[in-house]
Amino acid sequence: MKNLAFAQCYLLLQSVFKLGKEEKGLTIFTDLPTEEVQDNALWQDRRRIAAEWFLALQTNIKALPFASVSFCVYENVGSNNNDLPDRVVLIDRCTKDVPTVDSQPVSLSKILAESSVVLSVTEFSATAPLKVLARDMKFRGATLPGFTREMLPALNLDYERVHARVMVLKERLDRAQGASVRFRVGPKTHTLTIDLRYRNGHASGGLMPEPGMVANLPSGEAYIVPYEGEIAGEKSLTSGVLPVQFGDEVVLFSVKENRAVNIMSIGPESEKQRRKLLEEPAYGNLAELGLGVLTEFGIKAIGSTLIDEKLGFHLAFGRSDHFGGVTGPNKFLDPRNVVHADWVYVPTVQPQVIAEEVVLEFGEDTRETVVRAGRLLV
Repeated sequence: MKNLAFAQCYLLLQSVFKLGKEEKGLTIFTDLPTEEVQDNALWQDRRRIAAEWFLALQTNIKALPFASVSFCVYENVGSNNNDLPDRVVLIDRCTKDVPTVDSQPVSLSKILAESSVVLSVTEFSATAPLKVLARDMKFRGATLPGFTREMLPALNLDYERVHARVMVLKERLDRAQGASVRFRVGPKTHTLTIDLRYRNGHASGGLMPEPGMVANLPSGEAYIVPYEGEIAGEKSLTSGVLPVQFGDEVVLFSVKENRAVNIMSIGPESEKQRRKLLEEPAYGNLAELGLGVLTEFGIKAIGSTLIDEKLGFHLAFGRSDHFGGVTGPNKFLDPRNVVHADWVYVPTVQPQVIAEEVVLEFGEDTRETVVRAGRLLV
């Protein structure tokens, strides 16, 4: 599948970032394999995609409002949403196939200070660290972790319409004090109550016009961080059972005070998850409730979280500080374990687990069912 042509790239950048007449640099980042995390075919092609964008934009820089177009690489950080290295390599030369890494490392903060727009096309998601960095450095950014050529059609959506749809859901999350989720696994049902007090919703609708904004592309979700119990004397009320399908096995997480604390199921995947919770308790932090909308725009699941989480209801474990929560890298026992892991509840992703009903609770006995049988109702 061919990549976006220059005209399509420019239209996408203009639509998403609302480019001004004069911009600082545009920087494209990608991560590299190491001995610990070896290369794969999709990762190789992802680097080619980034290189093709860089070449197309750099060749046509006179038609762009950017002072420069740069390409930077760094050794992968080993997990999704882990902190980025302090230094990256600025690429001097690039062919259509691979970036040529022969430059000296430069400061990440220097590169970001000279950039008004950042694109991160990586194996491991850089969304969390870039969100945190953008708060102070005021660049706008789009992160494309796990991006593949199959996703190119989703970059051609009308993101004004996507954003408007997402804002309808964000308004409801802003008002919600809690959520109740009923899952069905075969003949059995499981319920999870989620505490949404003291939190505001967020919109990731594909528009990042203001300095300091960073979100995924493709975009199309509203999301909120559950209350994590950080206020003295005010425990989180999030509790219940969270089923997640791993391969052919459904793992049942027992959740108390917004943390998965035990595994109720039996099997090899259940044992793996039990060990992960014991070794890294912060992994079990319930970090996100999300509502994706891209199913309505004809996009289908492809087995990549970047797209799949934008299709419907999803929950996440792990890091939350990049979304306004309190669980950051310092809450993990081992920095190599820092992660934000999404669980997507659409039939093509988790066929054995059905989100039968998601109900938002607004207080004073006011409720609204927003998902039924995996479908958005709003």
